[in-house]
Amino acid sequence: MTQQFNTKLKGKLVLTDSYHTDKALQKEQSLYKFIWVRNGSITLEIDHQEVILVKNEIISLSNLQHLEFKSIDGDYLTLLFNSNFYCIYGNDHEVSCSGFLFNGSSHVVRFTLDEAEQKTLNDIAETLSKEFSVSDNLQEEMLRIQLKRFIIQSTRIARHRLNITQEKEYSFEIIRQFYILVDAHYREKKQVQDYADMLNKSPKTLSNIFSTCKLPSPLRVIHERVEAEAKRLLLYSTKSAKEIAELLGFEDQSSFSRFFKNMTGQSTVQFRNGAEKNETLSPAFSVGDNNA
Repeated sequence: MTQQFNTKLKGKLVLTDSYHTDKALQKEQSLYKFIWVRNGSITLEIDHQEVILVKNEIISLSNLQHLEFKSIDGDYLTLLFNSNFYCIYGNDHEVSCSGFLFNGSSHVVRFTLDEAEQKTLNDIAETLSKEFSVSDNLQEEMLRIQLKRFIIQSTRIARHRLNITQEKEYSFEIIRQFYILVDAHYREKKQVQDYADMLNKSPKTLSNIFSTCKLPSPLRVIHERVEAEAKRLLLYSTKSAKEIAELLGFEDQSSFSRFFKNMTGQSTVQFRNGAEKNETLSPAFSVGDNNA
């Protein structure tokens, strides 16, 4: 069953258990997604990387990540929305999910729900489902409230899996803001100093925060964001390497080619013509069982 709400300003909210059969919906490139496996398992291809989700696992995907369904061996629920319905960046103070649940890298956040968390999210999903059938001038805002509740609860659960205590809150927020800034500026700003200035920190302070949290270095994060976009353009567009180099802010095609070869071990031609799934993209980032 698919339930959908559209606003006059092209906002969209969808709750569906059959996203894999809706080709028109899959073609919409503006949608943020939560995919929640209720029973069995499903196999996805995210940015050309295979990901298997099992019962009570949830994955969150930005509108930038390329998704294909490979096999369905169970039941799942998908919650989709676009920025015209609810802008996670403009409303970051409400949900604090930008740069965490949703960012432009090829790392994806996934987590497994315990029994209490299942009930919490299921209650929200049921309330949301009922609200789709209401027809009055309050419906849009009620749907938006339920979406916000789902996002906030998912953010809380993922943060809990990472053991983000009060003591770690400051570092976590700096890291989240760094990811947001990289998503916004990676084409023209490729040095840690650029982002350190915007965060009013020194590059050394940023590096120490990332190291303490056992994350890749800030420079590596920038490079991986550029790499992820390069791979998407090579795999899912017909743009030439020269055009991609220009889009990603490189001085010329040769500097882009050197960067890509250093990051992947392959030339752009080799990657486009036959890159192996397990060797081409970063692994999924799981927050299901491990505390950080």
